[in-house]
Amino acid sequence: MAATEITRGDPLSPDLALLHARHAADMHAETPPESIHMLPPAELARPGIDFFVLREGGNLVGMGALKRIGTRHAEIKSMHVLAEARGRGLSRLMLDHLIAHARALGCGRISLETGAEAIFAPARALYGRAGFVECAPFEGYREDPNSVFMTLDLA
Repeated sequence: MAATEITRGDPLSPDLALLHARHAADMHAETPPESIHMLPPAELARPGIDFFVLREGGNLVGMGALKRIGTRHAEIKSMHVLAEARGRGLSRLMLDHLIAHARALGCGRISLETGAEAIFAPARALYGRAGFVECAPFEGYREDPNSVFMTLDLA
């Protein structure tokens, strides 16, 4: 396997266009627009959001962000690994990095919103294997049959 590296990134960087486009395409593939909660690149660049990129062999293959939503609570946003790079543990590598980052920030809880549709089944399984459990909507979300809310207690 080629060397992997996760570093802080600029979500507005032009070299991330493919990742953002693929992420948006996946979000819109089966989900009604009113149920899509992804953040556009400009929103990912706001204060309070730490954005990371994943490289394999020097090539950009993934991204993920952590949004602080309280002094001890954070939310995973825009986690995506290119389809052609999946199946090699890279999504878990990014997830583990985001969890470790949340812990380093002093968070006691990390949550996320993902889709309920079949396209999101692998993501839900990944989060479940990492210890996330389903929870009620949090931080401004509302009940939505197209959303699954999950949380992980970091204590």
